[in-house]
Amino acid sequence: MTLHLRSGGTSLVLDTPSDRFPVVRHWGADLGPLDGSALQDAGRASATTLGSNSAWICNDLPILPHASLGWSARPAIALHRVDGTAFSFHPTRVEHEWRAEDSPAVGEGSSAPMVVSTAVDESHGVSIVSEIRLEESGLVRVRATVTNEPGGRLELISGLVVDEITPALPLPQGADEILDMSGHHINERRLQRHRLTAGTHLRESWEGRPGHDAATWLAAGRAGFGWRAGTVHGVHLAWSGSTRCLIMNPSQGRALIGAGELLAPGEVILAPGESYTSPWAVFSWGEGLDALAHRSHAFLRSLPSHPERPRPVLLNTWEAVYFDHRLDKLMRLAELAADVGIERFVLDDGWFGSRRDDTSGLGDWQVSADAWPEGLSPLVDRVHELGMEFGLWFEPEMINVNSELARAHPDWILSDGAGGAPEHRNQRVLDLCAPGAWDYLYESISALVERYSIAYIKWDHNSPLVAVGHEVTSPVSGRRGGAAVHDQTLALYRLLDALHERFGDLEIESCAGGGGRIDMGIMERAQRVWASDSIDAHDRQDIQRGTMLLLPPELVGTHVGAGRAHTTLRDLDLDFRAGTALWGHMGVEWDLTSADDGARERLASVIALHKELRPLLHSGLTVHADLADDDALRIEGVVAADGSEAVYEIACLGQTIAWPTAPRPLPGLDPGRRYRIELAAPSYPELTLRPKWMDEPVTLPGSYLSTTGLALPILHPDHLVLVRATAVD
Repeated sequence: MTLHLRSGGTSLVLDTPSDRFPVVRHWGADLGPLDGSALQDAGRASATTLGSNSAWICNDLPILPHASLGWSARPAIALHRVDGTAFSFHPTRVEHEWRAEDSPAVGEGSSAPMVVSTAVDESHGVSIVSEIRLEESGLVRVRATVTNEPGGRLELISGLVVDEITPALPLPQGADEILDMSGHHINERRLQRHRLTAGTHLRESWEGRPGHDAATWLAAGRAGFGWRAGTVHGVHLAWSGSTRCLIMNPSQGRALIGAGELLAPGEVILAPGESYTSPWAVFSWGEGLDALAHRSHAFLRSLPSHPERPRPVLLNTWEAVYFDHRLDKLMRLAELAADVGIERFVLDDGWFGSRRDDTSGLGDWQVSADAWPEGLSPLVDRVHELGMEFGLWFEPEMINVNSELARAHPDWILSDGAGGAPEHRNQRVLDLCAPGAWDYLYESISALVERYSIAYIKWDHNSPLVAVGHEVTSPVSGRRGGAAVHDQTLALYRLLDALHERFGDLEIESCAGGGGRIDMGIMERAQRVWASDSIDAHDRQDIQRGTMLLLPPELVGTHVGAGRAHTTLRDLDLDFRAGTALWGHMGVEWDLTSADDGARERLASVIALHKELRPLLHSGLTVHADLADDDALRIEGVVAADGSEAVYEIACLGQTIAWPTAPRPLPGLDPGRRYRIELAAPSYPELTLRPKWMDEPVTLPGSYLSTTGLALPILHPDHLVLVRATAVD
């Protein structure tokens, strides 16, 4: 039988043969209604008959290709029993069921067509159930559940080791260029391109989180695809532990793109009756990268975890005071924050235990009597008096060896079993599965949230999980000394879920030394991410662009820093710093007590502009102009879903080749409407070579603005202007 799933402008055509998981015949543009005969012909049109070459399955690849079908490239299923048997999954029957039901991620009232397929290997005592779900946004999500079936004709009772489950979908013919991301701490999510050649393009994270160098999206299309044009297909893994994503381009059959959890050796061993469910592999496509991103943005905005109220502009104290927690300084900082329009005040690291620097105290989640003899109440009360919410920094998954917690519970520290895992930033990893550890964190955090009416937690995670295993018997896996990343990730999810259940209005930011843990799995439990520890606005232009390919702007923390960047020592203009931070969940990371009155007034004006634009910024469609001829320029913005308004940033990051440049288009406007174009900020009166529209608004059709566009000001490097477009008919 051939099935046709349609939603969000996407068609997914599936064959459901009796000997394999579903075979994807089409994934991409909506095909419109197809009757029964057309569907059956679609299956026959792309199926392949190879006569005696039965080992070649070519175009009939299922979403989980494996060796027993004759697939000789990398298998999507890797299992074996502890005695080495059952290494080749070989189903004797596969049954398929079409459903349309509420999406568990989205909740009631939002149905998603899905196909559930059950494959049973009676000889080896294994079953695998795959789920293919087409979401309302047009995203396709795929996962699989492996079960060690008890009994069976061989009476198999030994453990079943799960090494890999990597669902994959076919790429269309003609895709010959790969786009993904890389980077490092303070330089995350830089876009990079490669030729798609024969073989496998593999991206992995072995550090217990997606990492600062995460691929984020692994995408492919015909060479030269851009933001606005060129069909592109991509995959993302909704998982906050170790990850794998790949594109296989073998000589046998079609190119495939997929993703799955990266499991350490022996990390998942199923006793009879136990199951393992893979994370969701999330597939998106679009005509250009903007369209690919719009599907993930729409899906994330539909989640129950997505914040419904306006995103409060916040001030975080880290780069203002570091570990120097003096009440008088913080009180003054809070007062100045309120004066410039801050709505949430966040106290960062250094408030607990012996934590006067980064060498001790981590894990002792009690307010330091030395640093805060009266507790946090004096500061919290003042913050609330000033009309701001109060937020607090935690790093619950980490521990300093020099801490009361480590001395009391050395068995709560993850280790490789042969002398300990390597330290990073003077810290180790707390085993959330050790008896008592999870409860300690839950009660300690809950007590502080209740006592101080904490509205927001900055949840940090600075260390990678390298060579980490359980020092005690894990109640999750039942083993001592085994690899711990899988268990740790699930325990983190349970902890975040429990806190949200207890405190319904609590918001949590996912920070991992900046952008080390940004994925759609954590976003089912977090209301914000910290894109990078770098708030150098020059570098942030690229960091935010890459991050917002996955996440909508309202989920991405974007802060205004001091004139001299903490991480790069680059000096930047306030208008450029604030204009760069305006686009996401805006914040400030700056000692305002050191700023003069003029700087604070300018900051206040940009915060006010952000609040005015916030409804548009946090609900519209992100757009980017394709400017491949001159990478020093950036034109990007947000357009209202109904096309009624838009705001754009025109930024210059270096010297342009042409001077002055030709007019450039404003992407995403409705070609059938007329728009008033005007400068939003800053005015830059010192610019002598400036287009006339900067001083006197113009009204033009969207068709003109999105093709011919606007003349640009002659901007110095690291300067920008903000442009508003308002429909007048």
